[in-house]
Amino acid sequence: MKKTYKIDVDCANCANKMETAACKTPGVASAVVNFMTLKMTVNFEEGADPKQVMQDVLANCKRVESDCEIFL
Repeated sequence: MKKTYKIDVDCANCANKMETAACKTPGVASAVVNFMTLKMTVNFEEGADPKQVMQDVLANCKRVESDCEIFL
């Protein structure tokens, strides 16, 4: 399943850090962050609960970029 989320991030480098953190989160098959549109597209692994996985993605992103936000 693929979903797109609106994000708030200050710079392209920070967006790249968010993308890397999201990709390393269990339950995420792939993730792409587009800094220009301020959107994150997440492709979830089969059987993963998107709501729970996105909570983990947000926590991982906050570790690398504390002032980022994902609007769930």
